[in-house]
Amino acid sequence: MGDHYYSSKPTSERDVRDWSFTLKGRSFRFYSDAGVFSKDEVDFGSRLLIEAFRKPAVEGPILDMGCGYGPIGISVAAAFPESKVTMVDVNERAVELSKKNAERNKIDNVEIYQSNLFEEVKERGFSAILTNPPIRAGKSVVHTIFEKAYEHLKPEGELWIVIQKKQGAPSAMEKLQSIFQEVELVERKKGYHIIRSIKC
Repeated sequence: MGDHYYSSKPTSERDVRDWSFTLKGRSFRFYSDAGVFSKDEVDFGSRLLIEAFRKPAVEGPILDMGCGYGPIGISVAAAFPESKVTMVDVNERAVELSKKNAERNKIDNVEIYQSNLFEEVKERGFSAILTNPPIRAGKSVVHTIFEKAYEHLKPEGELWIVIQKKQGAPSAMEKLQSIFQEVELVERKKGYHIIRSIKC
């Protein structure tokens, strides 16, 4: 695998950035770096997912799968301080940045560690899993995330994803409908689809 944001050990030269962004009505300061996804700003798809997300009725921890430098998991943890939020990424540089960003923004209800998809995620019974899946890693990787998410959710738990129509939203919807009992298009904006799938 080349040096992509889904590489475990990025080799690109470090280029640390430092900027602020408002998510769910709160201002955050983030460090980002070369070799991670959307290093210059919180990408539109992630922002749409963050703003659309509603905490499920069922109680339980929340998982940010493929957390990057942390905007999804950190903003959700800030919005729901009573919930534990687990954040994982295959990219060690992203994990390092997420830890720094959680500490910097005084978010302490998070657990952050490196994992290739769900390989190191031993916990089950998540109430919600959020992901902006790594489309460039290929359809099989994205579909594996969907399948493993189902296994790691508790009954009535929800998988929330963002995906562009041109990058396979219709086929993602089809795949999700083959796994989950209930699949809903929550929002559609600028070609991005927010899809919520419920494990009944």
